[in-house]
Amino acid sequence: MDVSDLVVITDIFLIATGTSSRHVKSLVAEAERVLKEGMERRPSRREGVDHGKWVLLDYGDIVFHAFDQETRDYYELELLWADAPRIEYEPAAVEA
Repeated sequence: MDVSDLVVITDIFLIATGTSSRHVKSLVAEAERVLKEGMERRPSRREGVDHGKWVLLDYGDIVFHAFDQETRDYYELELLWADAPRIEYEPAAVEA
């Protein structure tokens, strides 16, 4: 979601959902790896990694939220930030 016109502390909320706490932790680990290796970025803050229900990685201009389904349904960030334009996800092509 593009929250740049609604929030002064960040530009983008990136939201992902895992099927279990282990899956959430894996999503977070992969996001950190890709941003570190591909863009030399490290989060300034990491929260919730131990529990794996709602993990937040703060990169300043991007805040990555990874939820398990129950927690995502409960907090409904998309409804909270309903005025934020959605940015469509386009997966990168995978080489065989």
